[in-house]
Amino acid sequence: MKTRTLSQQIYRYFLIVIVISLSTVGVFTYVQSSRALDRQVLQYMDQMIDSAAYQTDSYLQTYELYSNSFSSNSDVRAFLDIDPNDAYDYYYYSELIKKFARESVTSITTIYRQLNMVYVVGRHGRSVIYDNQNLLFLDPALINKKFDYLMRSTPEKGEIKLLTMSIRKEDEGSVATMARKVRGSQYSDVFQGVVAIEFKLSELAKIWDRVNVGRNGYFFIVDNEGNYIYHPNIGMKEQKLDPSLAERILASGGGPLIESYNGEERMFVSRKSGYSDWNLVASMPMSELRRPVSVIRTTTLAVGLLTLGVALWLASRFGRSIVAPIRDLKESMRETEKGNWQHIDGKGRSDEIGDLIHSYNVMVTRLSEMIEKVYEAELQQQKNALELGQAELERQQAEFQSLQLQINPHFLYNTLETINCYAIVQDSSEITEMVEAMAFMLRYSIQTNLEEITVANELNHVRNYMIILEHRIGRPFEIDVVIPPSLLLEKMVRLTLQPLIENIFQHAFWSGIEPHHYIRIDARKEGGLFLVIVEDNGEGIRPERLAELRRRLELNRLAEQETSGGQKRTGGIGLMNVHRRIQMVFGEQYGLRIESEQGGGTRITMSMPETVRPALRSKE
Repeated sequence: MKTRTLSQQIYRYFLIVIVISLSTVGVFTYVQSSRALDRQVLQYMDQMIDSAAYQTDSYLQTYELYSNSFSSNSDVRAFLDIDPNDAYDYYYYSELIKKFARESVTSITTIYRQLNMVYVVGRHGRSVIYDNQNLLFLDPALINKKFDYLMRSTPEKGEIKLLTMSIRKEDEGSVATMARKVRGSQYSDVFQGVVAIEFKLSELAKIWDRVNVGRNGYFFIVDNEGNYIYHPNIGMKEQKLDPSLAERILASGGGPLIESYNGEERMFVSRKSGYSDWNLVASMPMSELRRPVSVIRTTTLAVGLLTLGVALWLASRFGRSIVAPIRDLKESMRETEKGNWQHIDGKGRSDEIGDLIHSYNVMVTRLSEMIEKVYEAELQQQKNALELGQAELERQQAEFQSLQLQINPHFLYNTLETINCYAIVQDSSEITEMVEAMAFMLRYSIQTNLEEITVANELNHVRNYMIILEHRIGRPFEIDVVIPPSLLLEKMVRLTLQPLIENIFQHAFWSGIEPHHYIRIDARKEGGLFLVIVEDNGEGIRPERLAELRRRLELNRLAEQETSGGQKRTGGIGLMNVHRRIQMVFGEQYGLRIESEQGGGTRITMSMPETVRPALRSKE
């Protein structure tokens, strides 16, 4: 399998994190901006249509007031009741209606220029038509035809109806008509005629022309049949809105409608006037609506790519700053394994890696000094072996083996390899934890004398060992400590508890740690002895192997004993070393006792003398 360097993996993970972050932010920003812009555009178009509808309705209400005064005029109602053959009555009332129309129009200046004509058509076939200047006389057949249309189109209860028609053919498409049924002077139940007011759409178009719907957008008005009331770009007489499009616009209920129209995709927003019953529609091309979103997308993409490039450059520099000292540390550890003690230049670094390098340099310095001293002591021991005696020789050998067991370059190298792995997949908190644990173990281990320390010190040493071991095995493991608090300050030999724990992991759980496995540490006083018990439920020890270990413990000798063939026994180094060092400190009657059953776990008991503390005197 192809291996990746640490810098490559850091670079890869940085790339993944940065791309995911930028993509998430970019997509979220783009989607939210698009929605916000769509809402703003739709709100803007709604406001424009509402404003145009309000101004249009206000404009038409002026004509409604004029229509009300005209339809309620007594002369108008009297005209509808005249005999159609009475020429005098026709002339008389025509003049009165003309006079009233002229005076009322001039009094309402807002409609004077926009008024096209006012006319009254009776059921009897006679009509009065005033074009804001003169009375007009049109073809009676045309008048009757228009009268029939008006009677059909206007409401039966006399309400006003707004129509897109004209009594004159040449005015069709350029005017709108406001008409209503009118009763005669007798106020009978039957409507006797129609009063209609025609006004020019060109004046209303001045209001509609001010509606700004973008560069390529436009505003238009259609009636319920799809006939154009107003359109800024086409003539009303020749054009009519596409029936299918008109049906969809009218059925949209005022909501946005996106349709393909004249070869481009456009949005239509409509509003139905409650007064005129016209449909006011604003239309804009989707390309123009989406232009701000396209700018946001392009800007986001450009900024994202620039940010990605800068971030990857920083990631590369960061990776090199992390990997370079770790590589130096790794190479130095390999040289240390060969016996070549090398220091690493850690100047300029004040982070966790700098602390790790400093601890390593301190370790190398002390190890080299101690190894040199040990070698010198060993040479001196060999020269004076006969004079010193067997007991002194064992003490020197015990100290040397304790140093080798506790400060093992292989263990340090494997630990640093684990730190390298954590640097790949996690942040620096795990590295800090392991480095701190390693520093405590080193400081605790390099003191090679067999002085007495407390149980609490040994438990703390085991805790630091477990911190490192848990990261190496890749899973948590808790040791049950059931020692009473009153015994934590009892004296025991340095570096005796941790080798027993390490021995359990190497031999009791050699096939792997399972969820049911446990290690329990207990202590008690019994018969003048202070006992520390380490118990596990691992593989246990075979009977013949257990007998061999007990025999070697009874011989009161260190682990490395030569057989008759000149070979060294290597099994049980840690147990023998701990046992003999306890005897060297406290006496031959103390040490280790092993109880085990194959497949049923192991129980190791350290026996030491009980600490006698002076009794507290009560205050008198």
